[in-house]
Amino acid sequence: MKKITILFLFLILFPFLTFGEENDVTKIEDVVVTGTREAESAREVPQTVGIVKGEEIKEIKPTHPAQVMNRVPGVWIRQTTGEGHMTAIRQPLTTQPLYLFLEDGIPIRSTGFFNHNALYEINMPGADRIEVMKGPGTALYGSDAIGGAINVLTKATSLTPEIGITPEAGSYGWNRLLATGSNTWNDFGVRLDLNNTHTNGWQEDTAYNRQAVTLRSDYTPNATTSIKTVIAYSNIDGHGEGPGLSKADYESRPWYSYSTFNFRKVNAFRLSFDIEKEVSEGKGLISVITYYRANKMDLHPGWWIFSIGGNNYRGVDYTNKFQSFGLLGKYRYDFEPMRTRLVMGIDLDYSPGDFFERRTIVTRDATTFKYTSYTYDTSTTNNFDFDATFKGISPYIHTEVSPVEKLRLTIGARYDDISYDYDTRLAANANRPEDTKRSFSHLSPKAGLTYALTEYASAFISYNHGFRVPSSGDLFRGSNGTASTSVNLQPIKIDSYETGIKTGFLDNKLTFDVSVYSMQKTDDIVSYSVTSGLSEKRNAGKTEHKGIEVGLGIKPIKEVGLDVSYSNAKHTYIDYRVSSTVSYSEKEIPAAPNQIVNTRLYYAPSFFNGCRVELEWIKLDEYWLDDANTEKYNGHDLLNVRASYKAAKSWEIFARAINVTDKLYAESASKSSGSAAQYNPGMPQTFYAGLTYNWGK
Repeated sequence: MKKITILFLFLILFPFLTFGEENDVTKIEDVVVTGTREAESAREVPQTVGIVKGEEIKEIKPTHPAQVMNRVPGVWIRQTTGEGHMTAIRQPLTTQPLYLFLEDGIPIRSTGFFNHNALYEINMPGADRIEVMKGPGTALYGSDAIGGAINVLTKATSLTPEIGITPEAGSYGWNRLLATGSNTWNDFGVRLDLNNTHTNGWQEDTAYNRQAVTLRSDYTPNATTSIKTVIAYSNIDGHGEGPGLSKADYESRPWYSYSTFNFRKVNAFRLSFDIEKEVSEGKGLISVITYYRANKMDLHPGWWIFSIGGNNYRGVDYTNKFQSFGLLGKYRYDFEPMRTRLVMGIDLDYSPGDFFERRTIVTRDATTFKYTSYTYDTSTTNNFDFDATFKGISPYIHTEVSPVEKLRLTIGARYDDISYDYDTRLAANANRPEDTKRSFSHLSPKAGLTYALTEYASAFISYNHGFRVPSSGDLFRGSNGTASTSVNLQPIKIDSYETGIKTGFLDNKLTFDVSVYSMQKTDDIVSYSVTSGLSEKRNAGKTEHKGIEVGLGIKPIKEVGLDVSYSNAKHTYIDYRVSSTVSYSEKEIPAAPNQIVNTRLYYAPSFFNGCRVELEWIKLDEYWLDDANTEKYNGHDLLNVRASYKAAKSWEIFARAINVTDKLYAESASKSSGSAAQYNPGMPQTFYAGLTYNWGK
């Protein structure tokens, strides 16, 4: 970290050394809404917030969330089949509930029913913008926002009639139709966004279908009141990712799949009403959001098939469903002295859920290594059938004050009172706890300072504390006779320290952001081997995560631009014992590359008006495959090319090539103790093309 500190000290002086206080510099004033659930100046937020703007989403036309999210410094979204994903933001790549996924500031899922694939429940191509708040959530967000929060914002209704239609086709049977329409009549506006997607998948047994709709209305009955209604629905029917391939199969036939029957079916519905009312002559604001969620997922995952010795294999077939009734209430008031702002609020979440799981007996062909069929295990020892109702009551307070003109102090805290009410429908045993109730309470403080270095550059320093309670699966799905210990797990805690600078100059000709962070996580959940063949979950881990993130944008002339996202991080086990004899303390955490680089060079020639070409270079550094640090994945470099041309005012033609050099690479690779490494190959050279018709814009 010494080199990082020296670099950071230089970067703090960068705005002064390079530009000074020139009068011809035009300041760019970005705003973000995720920090306080209300628009505020990005340079006064004492935390790193990455932004993907709507114009960039329209240019990329992402087929997967990774294609837009990975442009944010320090973000690695790992693509699984369809639009499935795993996330790494200031944490190693994981499926654990370390991230909060939001739509218009409302969590996509309840804390008790986290799913690492939650972004596929959002119509990402139809988003207005995406904000990535890195590190523990502010005092306005509670459990799960340890690594960060991703907030996808829906498009507002248009003031005049507009229609957009985008059909496209691509390799491996890909086809998609995006459609949007919007208008406002007097004080009431409506927008409808549709998404119909199909692909056969480039790997065997990875076909995927999706239908999604987002309906939003904006109603402004008077100058001080606004009412936003959002209805979102996604139906997903696909074949989930199979087990990772052996190194030999990965190198010789990456299209191969060991699974023939895995599936994932998802129905996700969300309804929200957001009412805002200005009071006290505009100095105050009352915001009330009520929401309803209904979610069901049926899954038989290929990656969850495991050997029990010889040619005997087991899998799981489960259904997870829940409903949610929630309220987000907030009151904000601005005082004239020292530009003081006070925000108070409370979040309520009531989410009854059901979980049903059956073990399966899986048949494997010894010649092809394919899992060909399964039957249900008649033994109920390892089956689960339970209700778990999640309840959350979380008041918070947030204050901002400027004791001097250039200095902004932020301080806040949130208190979470969270509980589960668990009832099993099957007889309790060593794997299934008795009916029980678990409750957790936690105080999460935060503090930060921002200072205006110049008119167009600011520095910040902050401390944030975060936590995440065990999910219903952590608590109530024991294995190997460990129900009595898993049901007593405690929350994971994290402390984050961060400093950085934010700049924006010359009408988008230069932008520069850098941050340095250090995070310590305690009471991490460890799978601890009590005896041979018996392991239990314990709060016994301590880890450290530190790094630097840089975002740079240069546009020397109107026709050419360069954007660079860079991160250098180190993730380490500080105290991590997995048995009485095995410790991974001081080892690097696997699936955690040190460097991640995303560079985009684009060219919009003036002699070919309406044309834009982008070359994207992605570099993922090497990383360890296992906790013991015995074997590494060597990393990879990828090239993508995108081009578009506005043939007329209403027509645009576009094409893109993903992995244009047809590089063999792994989306992820891992190795378990005593087993050979497994590789999940990434997409080969793939082409897409389509056209967009816009009327009324």
